[in-house]
Amino acid sequence: MPDSQKPLAWDDFRLIKAIADAGTLPAAAGLLGINHSTVFRRLGQIEAALGTPLFERHRSGYAATAAGEEMIALARRMDEDVAAVTRRLAGQAVTPSGELRVTTNDSLLVHLLTPLFAKFRVACPDVRLDIVLTNQALNLSKRDADVAIRATDQPPETLVGRRAATIAWALYGRAVDFPDGAPADETSLHGRDWIALGEHLASLQAVKYVRANVAPERVSYRVNSVLGLAEAVENGLGIGHLPCLIGDARPALVRLAPPDPALAADLWLLTHPDLRHAARVRVFLDFLAAEIAKLRRFIAGEEPAGRG
Repeated sequence: MPDSQKPLAWDDFRLIKAIADAGTLPAAAGLLGINHSTVFRRLGQIEAALGTPLFERHRSGYAATAAGEEMIALARRMDEDVAAVTRRLAGQAVTPSGELRVTTNDSLLVHLLTPLFAKFRVACPDVRLDIVLTNQALNLSKRDADVAIRATDQPPETLVGRRAATIAWALYGRAVDFPDGAPADETSLHGRDWIALGEHLASLQAVKYVRANVAPERVSYRVNSVLGLAEAVENGLGIGHLPCLIGDARPALVRLAPPDPALAADLWLLTHPDLRHAARVRVFLDFLAAEIAKLRRFIAGEEPAGRG
């Protein structure tokens, strides 16, 4: 009696096709990467489940019965269909398209990334960008975003990516308040009004510097945005640390000290390991890495005049 409770699986069809192609059980075992006894046992199980022989055993090899020929034809169609689907999916992977959600912060977006995003859209018009602005780390594991562009010294261990550049930081003030440029004695600046970033950005070295070196009563203004800090310095509320790519882009500001290596942060392009080979993610990360590489000296504070 056939075992109707045990449906055939794709591996069963692969085994039948291998026997038909090879002609013998040892040769079929070689095609499948299993041993001869396993092929013999599984063929017996398949025939028992169907209640009919699929091959006749001859001294020269295995010849398909009428039922076997039908099964072999179906197995070959299935094999062709699987190969066709695989090729189509591979073809789709080569052509980047679809929506890509990117998370970053407002200062990087305004002073660095928007022109690069525009160039990317020209190069890859089939990829649509959805930009999510936040200073908090979104959960890429839950697909809150596909790519994160972050300034950090400690990227999450759950993400993969590349360090694209080093972001230099320096102390800035209004040029009109410092007509003679930076003072020779940097410690004299501690008596001025300072602008500091909010405590939720406490991981930034610039925040730690102010906490360690500036008296609390001298911190006249706090803001939870680097862009907001730049606006405050430009409007005379005090002096403060800024990424050089922001401070140097504002003619009304002047550096009050050279970039401090202790305040620098790495710029990372990050994604989830499961997404790293997706075409739209891969092409986006490769494009951004190449464009940012052209701006490394500017980002590192070595070209204060601008991007050139």
